[in-house]
Amino acid sequence: MLVVEDEPDIAGLIKHSLEKTDRLTVEVATSGDAAIRAVSELMPDLIILDLNLPVLSGIEVCRILRQRPLTAGVPIIMLTARVSEHDRVVGLDVGADDYLTKPFGLKELSARVRALLRRRATGTAREPEPFVYRGARLMADFDAVAVSVDKEAVRLTRREFDLLKHLVENKNRVLSRDRLLERVWGYERIVDTRSVDVHVGRLRAKLGPAGGQIETVVGLGYRFVD
Repeated sequence: MLVVEDEPDIAGLIKHSLEKTDRLTVEVATSGDAAIRAVSELMPDLIILDLNLPVLSGIEVCRILRQRPLTAGVPIIMLTARVSEHDRVVGLDVGADDYLTKPFGLKELSARVRALLRRRATGTAREPEPFVYRGARLMADFDAVAVSVDKEAVRLTRREFDLLKHLVENKNRVLSRDRLLERVWGYERIVDTRSVDVHVGRLRAKLGPAGGQIETVVGLGYRFVD
């Protein structure tokens, strides 16, 4: 497997996690041109590809690989700080199989890697289904990065959006502050659990009448309910 990432700390963290958890052999490339050379030499089973790379961007790397018969079918997960709908559409249109934004949870990344490897093994690779939540007042299209309450658009920061997404993904389940830190803040472990409370408070306020769907479970954490 190949990780294409120009930030050594992030690349090392991904490599260590996947090798330890999933027993995969992981190589690292730190630029777009190095990625092209590495793919030619290694023929990896899967590529985790950052978009902001030296020499060649991740989009250019993906486009080149998809144009070559030998690499056209290699699964690619784009891992990037770009969260706009336009960036997601461009990434998927040039051939990415999945798209994960930073900050990310290592367990989620590992699960997406396993899912793509399973699909490749069984010949059933496909794009993930759109993730949309529709409630009585709240509507959230997580693929399009669009949230509204009573049909009025709500502007969220990236962290608030990721927090809402993880809560909705696990609706009716209690999530501890530590779990939310791991999945929403990812590798930024210097953040303390009080930051979760602050962000939940801001998110509730922005959601207005739908904010009550995020319940506090005293002594345990938070839960999103329908």
